[in-house]
Amino acid sequence: MLRWAIIGTSFISETMARAIAESDGSRIEAVFGRDVTRLADFADRHGIEKRYTNYDRLLDDPEIDVVYIGLPNNVHHQAVIKAANKGKAILSEKSLTTTMEDANALAAAVRSTNVFFLEGLMYLSHPLIDHLGDIIRSGRLGTIRSVSGSYAADIWQLVNPLGKGTIYNLGCYPVSLLHYVIQTAFGADAFGRRTVSSFGNISSHDGNICDAALSVRFSNGVMATLQSTDSYGMNFDFAIRGDLGTLGFLTNPWLPNAGENRLELKLYGAEPEIITVTSHKDAFGHQVMRVEDCLRNGLTEAPRPSPRLQDSMEIMTLLTEWEEACGPARA
Repeated sequence: MLRWAIIGTSFISETMARAIAESDGSRIEAVFGRDVTRLADFADRHGIEKRYTNYDRLLDDPEIDVVYIGLPNNVHHQAVIKAANKGKAILSEKSLTTTMEDANALAAAVRSTNVFFLEGLMYLSHPLIDHLGDIIRSGRLGTIRSVSGSYAADIWQLVNPLGKGTIYNLGCYPVSLLHYVIQTAFGADAFGRRTVSSFGNISSHDGNICDAALSVRFSNGVMATLQSTDSYGMNFDFAIRGDLGTLGFLTNPWLPNAGENRLELKLYGAEPEIITVTSHKDAFGHQVMRVEDCLRNGLTEAPRPSPRLQDSMEIMTLLTEWEEACGPARA
């Protein structure tokens, strides 16, 4: 039985607490929060006996095997570094951090301590993405020529203003899926060989980028266009186009559920094919299972499609390039 500590009492920690509780291989041992009232309410609702307001004391608890870090993304690196130095296995929410300086510090701590680490891009643990990879590798699409994706959600009132806006809150989803597609189709080095341009709009509420558009040209000629916004809507789109056909998602690729998830394969000149991937757990449930399997087998990284540390760093690099390339438009 894997013993978890939940770090933070936000809505995402609520989701993870339910996923952990639903697993036969895990239980929640403790929870950390700075607000005593919220901490007590969270712990009572999830039946958690151990409650910490001091993070260092929680990490000293020998009955905790793995920590889930559900704190704001601008402090992820601080929490990860402390947990790594205490030898705890770590699942930390996306985005990895909000700056490359913080990301490098996080990665250095994880590598030097050789602890298990996984960034919480939970959808990459779901069988839907395994199936996507199988289709790409099968050659049914031919040679990949372009990728497009967008994620829009009206969540600006809920986000942390220190989280640096939509690129890190939502853009990390299409960027990480683009990363997986390019890596799967063309190998480990292809994603890093690219040029980028982007535009952004600034929120009047917190001064962060609220709408962002990214164009990427990889050195092999593949073109990609991505957009994200946290200022309006609730919509998703992601499509992969090859010289033989196109593959798109009919259900949300970033929130695959327990039940049916659907892809549409359109070979040029043929009738569309609906591909259904059925699962007994949602993305968060599969992420918990992935951590359990890895720790049971003594791994320090999850296998692909889940992001390895180097994958997370490559995703983070493009996120920061996207933000920086918005600079002229922001002025």
